[in-house]
Amino acid sequence: VFQKWVNREISNFDYLIQLNTMAGRTYNDLAQYPVFPWILRDYTSEELDLNNPAVFRDLSKPIGVVNEKNAKAVKEKYNFEDPLGIIDKFHYGTHYSNAAGVMHYLIRVEPFTTLHIQLQSGRFDCADRQFHSIPATWQALMDNPNDVKELIPEFFYFPEFLENQNGFNLGQLQISKDVVNDVVLPRWAHSPEDFIYKHRKALESEYVSAHLHEWIDLIFGYKQRGPAAVEALNVFY
Repeated sequence: VFQKWVNREISNFDYLIQLNTMAGRTYNDLAQYPVFPWILRDYTSEELDLNNPAVFRDLSKPIGVVNEKNAKAVKEKYNFEDPLGIIDKFHYGTHYSNAAGVMHYLIRVEPFTTLHIQLQSGRFDCADRQFHSIPATWQALMDNPNDVKELIPEFFYFPEFLENQNGFNLGQLQISKDVVNDVVLPRWAHSPEDFIYKHRKALESEYVSAHLHEWIDLIFGYKQRGPAAVEALNVFY
């Protein structure tokens, strides 16, 4: 598979799906759901210029420290000693992929809607915590070193999860009073289909092809554990 990918016989998308499968990740287990990277950082421009490296996320860094400002807090957390000596040191107390995160992204689509409601004791979580906007989700990642969710494969092929086709009442945002309905898209995307098309194009771009291995090292490779993980600020609880 690796050789095929290097020879450009399979796409970046296919390579990531196959790596996830080899790592034991599967659509059948929300706790081991396939994980994909955030690949862009520009969710505000009118046009998305895939020839400009500045629109891409730094794939060599864990999502929690893509914003340099968060690195200090993350290092401090790692250097905190557990007084009882039971807990190993870690940079992040949550994970880049978990069942709640999958339900968070897929809340508008069954069976994930029902699973989310069960998780929240029989009702939808408060609107401000819902997945309601792609630009706002990215901004929250940049502002908060405790939020380290990567993406799921659906962001690259499944426009329906961005639409509230079932008309669920997902509540109102506290400050703006906006009703949470379809997911708010980046300005450069004119529809859910357009977002998926451009996002997939970004995944297959030259920049990502040249840097994807750096992210793979963090998630599936040698930077998962040990000294390399510590140096990369990539140790999870």
